[in-house]
Amino acid sequence: MSARRTKAIALKELRHIVRDKRSLGMALAMPLLMILLFGYALSLDVDRVPTLIYDSDRTQASRELIERFHGSRFFEILGFTDTYADIERAIDTGEVLMAVVIPSDYSHDLRSGREAVVQIILDGSDSNTASIALGYAETLVRSYSFEVRRQEQVRRLGREMDPPLDSRLRVLFNSSMESKNYVVPGLIAVILMIISALLTSLTIAREWEMGTMEQLLSTPVRPAELVLGKMLAYSVVGFADLALAIGVGLVVFDVPLRGSPLLLVVTSSLFLFGALFWGILLSAVARTQVLAFELGILSSFLPAFLLSGFVYAVENMPQVIQLVTHIVPARYFVTILKGIFLKGVGVQILWLEILLLGVYTLVIFVLATRKLSQKLA
Repeated sequence: MSARRTKAIALKELRHIVRDKRSLGMALAMPLLMILLFGYALSLDVDRVPTLIYDSDRTQASRELIERFHGSRFFEILGFTDTYADIERAIDTGEVLMAVVIPSDYSHDLRSGREAVVQIILDGSDSNTASIALGYAETLVRSYSFEVRRQEQVRRLGREMDPPLDSRLRVLFNSSMESKNYVVPGLIAVILMIISALLTSLTIAREWEMGTMEQLLSTPVRPAELVLGKMLAYSVVGFADLALAIGVGLVVFDVPLRGSPLLLVVTSSLFLFGALFWGILLSAVARTQVLAFELGILSSFLPAFLLSGFVYAVENMPQVIQLVTHIVPARYFVTILKGIFLKGVGVQILWLEILLLGVYTLVIFVLATRKLSQKLA
């Protein structure tokens, strides 16, 4: 393998990249647009749940409970009603997600020490949001009920009631519990996979269609030198996209970077090279821009978005799908990104994921080289 020929291929590709200003502008603008769009739109936080109140008790205790809902950032009280028909209508029309029904004997049961029941009616169309909202509501009602009973015991017995369980919550790594802190690092993996695979696959497929690839393969340049040269040229654009994505994540979304920036660059480079090699492999297989684009989307965007653990936890997937995720490189890179950004861990924790990324990059490079060798033969 000749370093001089590899450098010549890389310089040639860089000239093509700079000459095609529209494609270059799109390659730089698309990651910025994607991370801004997904970063703001893809929020998994559940707050300000539209809520309707049905208070049949109408006592000081029920009003204080309603005030707790009103003061919580997780709920937004849109109105009051005195019939179940209004609740059903509001949920059917989508005006509210949740209704709180306080029975007429709520205050009496609460102060007498009996179980005080509050009915929560939820729109279960979105089961994930409904379950999270239910958890918030149950926690709020329980904490208020315990506080009222504690005050009642102090009034009657002159001493406070000891809690049956002293639970203390400690949230590690994402103490603010904001979804953007783990969505944005995952977006970096998705963006790099899509942009890198499409960049090399579409551009090289264009050379196949124009007939220039056959001329290039007929020169003394070896397939390995051709693959490395093209990868190095497009890695310049890939690193620019990486810098844009990380910069927006840190500055615009204020995502914490607790780990080593050097480790972030090294692992991102490893994943970027593998994605670029994958695009070259697709171009060698497809040889047309339309087919290369379709293969690029199917093999980069969908697996990186759905099977990497970026949005949906791999542990919650069916066993068969979990096995499939092991061949998705974005899964390991998402784990690395979350470990570096949120946990601040290093190679001693992430060594397996880094090793698997390195194996993936090497395997795809070998496959792309052999495929081009077959085309040359």
